[in-house]
Amino acid sequence: MTPTRSEFHQQHQEQALARAAELYAQRAVLQGAWLNWVAVQLYTLRPAEYASMVRRELAKLQANAAS
Repeated sequence: MTPTRSEFHQQHQEQALARAAELYAQRAVLQGAWLNWVAVQLYTLRPAEYASMVRRELAKLQANAAS
């Protein structure tokens, strides 16, 4: 049985948060090259629903840093 969207989200939320934090941490290291690098990293994540979760968490981290 395939999990519902809500179940999938609940099962993978903690992992998505951790992955987004890892990706964001590389921003200081890679500086100008980070944007292209992170785009590739996000592109390789599967399934697409998980990649979207990581992308949203990464956007939250960026927004919080800009505040």
